[in-house]
Amino acid sequence: MTQSIIVPDFLAVTLGFAVFLAGDAINNRVEILRRYNIPDPVTGGLLAAFILLLVYLLFGVEFSFELNTRDFFLVLFFAAIGLNARISDLIAGGKPLLLLLVLTVITIVGQNAIGVAGAVMFGFPAKVGVLFGSASLIGGHGTTIAWAPEIAEITGQVGATELGVAVATLGLVLAALIGGPIAKYLVEKNNLKPARPDEALTVGSSDSDAGTDDEIDHFSVMRVMLILNIAIIAGYMLHEIILQAGLKLPLFVPCLVMGIVVSNLRSVLRPNALPVARTASLALISEFALGAFLAMSLMSLQLWTIASLGMSIAVILLAQTVFAVVFILFVLFPIMGSGYRAAVLSAGFGGFALGATPTAIANMAAVTHRYGPSPISFVVLPLVSAFFIDIANAVVIQTIANF
Repeated sequence: MTQSIIVPDFLAVTLGFAVFLAGDAINNRVEILRRYNIPDPVTGGLLAAFILLLVYLLFGVEFSFELNTRDFFLVLFFAAIGLNARISDLIAGGKPLLLLLVLTVITIVGQNAIGVAGAVMFGFPAKVGVLFGSASLIGGHGTTIAWAPEIAEITGQVGATELGVAVATLGLVLAALIGGPIAKYLVEKNNLKPARPDEALTVGSSDSDAGTDDEIDHFSVMRVMLILNIAIIAGYMLHEIILQAGLKLPLFVPCLVMGIVVSNLRSVLRPNALPVARTASLALISEFALGAFLAMSLMSLQLWTIASLGMSIAVILLAQTVFAVVFILFVLFPIMGSGYRAAVLSAGFGGFALGATPTAIANMAAVTHRYGPSPISFVVLPLVSAFFIDIANAVVIQTIANF
């Protein structure tokens, strides 16, 4: 008989911090993890998830976590990404954004083609293929949970939600592991360098930042937190307006948008004010929020839900992973310009094509921490993965469901 234990929110946050630090300690000691740019929270989070899997298998104890604070960390992180975005970046990012959107739509179609073929091969109804495809991979857990009941009603598939969640869970693990190695291969093979190597990192800090005039102290952190909170409050208000209009978007999307608005309005209205955007303090807070979110997300994965679905998920996800890697290396990277920014976006694309936007950002952060900054990447990819693509994904899934 299985015993369920619910870990309360405050304790879950505390464990998340411990898991992140454990991942950092392991990465510092295991050279191959550093070499392939595996993010610290990914290492720690997956280790914790496998430990909980072992506890479940040996003792029949199932852990689940309250994650309200984790979700706030996500909002905080994307508001910080918005604060870093300059209007000039958005203008410069117009073409890459459009290209990335088109490539993502192509990926959605490809994932569903593989998903449908795999579903038929393993005896599932063809339309269940979207749960092996973009609904669970590019869409993630949220899209899976939203669409699985409709797919179950259309096809009569029992356990559709559990199937989709299992695919999304394993996809998240794969996404966290492939982005760094892809970027390492592209950067080192093509000897790529950032266009402006002296620019501050969007997430975290590099060794070269030490000793600069951009000091981190309690005043700079407090100033950044104040502006971040203003952006988040405005994001909540925009989110309510969007909901009243009948649209559904994750809360972090309007917070990202309002971060952009607040930052650029501040630079116009108070040009001589102490800086917030692209400061060491903002980068530090961004890295903290993202690391805590990702560590908590991965440690809370219930890997035992995957085991019962066995061979079908393993084979189809292997095909999806091969498709994603080949597409990134031979289609996305050349079309995005074959430069350093394209390599960073390739790491990010691997993160959200199989997983989720935070995984994509973590992949890019690990890469830029090692090789140098790429600010536009941190604006372009979230706008595609967290905003435009939800609409495109819904259209493709609905088309397959109605076919």
